[in-house]
Amino acid sequence: MPITIKELPELERPYEKMQWYGEKSLSNAELLAIIIKTGTKQETSVQVAQEILKLNQTETEGINFLRNITIEELMEINGIGRVKAIQLKAVGELANRMTMPFHYKKIIIKEPYDLAKIMMEELRFQKREIAKIIILNNKNEILKMKDIAMRRS
Repeated sequence: MPITIKELPELERPYEKMQWYGEKSLSNAELLAIIIKTGTKQETSVQVAQEILKLNQTETEGINFLRNITIEELMEINGIGRVKAIQLKAVGELANRMTMPFHYKKIIIKEPYDLAKIMMEELRFQKREIAKIIILNNKNEILKMKDIAMRRS
């Protein structure tokens, strides 16, 4: 009979471990287990999370492979249905958005490199080419950024 999360020692459970030791103490599988919440009758949420991590084809990209994995690929794992797959993709998108400056206004573009730094962070994990328009005021402060075209992949 498989072990359940409740049967683990309290400080080995992902929620308690995070509460007592902080998020940096958790493995990638434990962090994913918190997001997916439940496992199956045969596997704990941590074991299901470990199955997700096995989808990583290259060790060099680490957990970043989750940015490119599809909802359908996630759903192939026993214990990951449509809702959990969508939740995982949503968390990935939140992580992407957290790396972007949340407010471009008052950023002054003095040279092309200033804009390149902003765009590299925002476009780093995109799979397709995106054409953007960046509108500056007369002080070279960013007023607005807008996608104007996207190449199909």
